[in-house]
Amino acid sequence: MAVRVYRGRAAEPAADRAVTAQLLDETARTSTPAVRVWRPHRQVAFGRRDTREAGYEAARSATRNQGFKPTERRVGGRAVAYTGRTLAIAHAVPIADIRTGMCDRYTEASQQLVDTLGELGADVIRGEVANAYCPGSHSISGVDSDGDPTGKIAGIAQRVQSGAALVSACLTVTDVDELPLREVLETVYGALDVPFDPASVGSVSTAGGPDDPAVVSRAVEDALVDGRPTETVVVGE
Repeated sequence: MAVRVYRGRAAEPAADRAVTAQLLDETARTSTPAVRVWRPHRQVAFGRRDTREAGYEAARSATRNQGFKPTERRVGGRAVAYTGRTLAIAHAVPIADIRTGMCDRYTEASQQLVDTLGELGADVIRGEVANAYCPGSHSISGVDSDGDPTGKIAGIAQRVQSGAALVSACLTVTDVDELPLREVLETVYGALDVPFDPASVGSVSTAGGPDDPAVVSRAVEDALVDGRPTETVVVGE
């Protein structure tokens, strides 16, 4: 079966999110899997739980003050930040029943990401660190010499609709000390009054992998395509 591969991004965040929504709808309509691995615009994407917090407007204001555009997303839990070098992953797969398969998809996606990053030299495991951003049980973290998780590198979320499921992830590639990632997340989570430890933020590069988002992006895309024939869809700004 062929896979539709989306490359590039739209001119602004709202249009870019619409591309991913369309990707999912197309898979539901045609039963053709789709893959998208890209670098979203610099933004903080708030989850629906965040929008109900008393400090939400203060968090949005703080986001703007630090040079990030505040946006809202339908998939996932708490806020995540994209610096312009952070990767987003979207994998749409056809499904027959929305009531089954969710746990299997989470397991497959997280293990595939661990394997892919491991092949790139990163020492990572499936697991969460304490007081991480967008906390969840389906996370990828760096690992220390004792085998314990250190900094969170990726979180995996899932959205299901009739005919298709979207497995998505936010993947931090570069050294977090080179970008204002920890700083903006600390400010946002402080405004929301949600526990967060800046030291919980890790990256592919701090785990021993490459610091080039293009290299990581291609490796993840190749793993998701898994040798199947592709049809490329170009998303232009």
